[in-house]
Amino acid sequence: MRCPYCGSLDTQVKDSRPTDDHASIRRRRVCPDCGGRFTTFERVQLRELTVVKRSGRRTAFDRDKLQTSIEVALRKRPVAPERIERMVNGIVRQLESSGEGEVQSSTIGELVMEGLKSLDDVAYVRFASVYKNFREARDFEELLGQLGGDELEDDPRPAPVRDDA
Repeated sequence: MRCPYCGSLDTQVKDSRPTDDHASIRRRRVCPDCGGRFTTFERVQLRELTVVKRSGRRTAFDRDKLQTSIEVALRKRPVAPERIERMVNGIVRQLESSGEGEVQSSTIGELVMEGLKSLDDVAYVRFASVYKNFREARDFEELLGQLGGDELEDDPRPAPVRDDA
């Protein structure tokens, strides 16, 4: 592992332990050349994934990019980092276990929207506005109408009775 401070290739592992969710291993490293200390994470990767963009261009799947986009949508929202990590792990697991080496970017976007909808409505709207390329206020109104409709469907209270007679 290359030292992020001086670039030396000779770093040493000082401590290894599983993360709280046991999905990865956290390693504390030290560089003997500059004395710099840093942490790395090791995760299981079932297969190499390629993302097929809308334009047809292909790029390697980047877990960090997925996590960053989710964190941007959730910025300043009251969601615990552990829940974000669980969501990212779940999406990656779904993609890797699908059996496909190539994944459409739209599939990833839909999985993110589904996850954000269950985590935080504001983050869901933020992500959707970029993902669906909202151009007008009407686009937000439609999405908010759908969110409101979902909440009404989940509401166990009976509808109010009108007395028009």
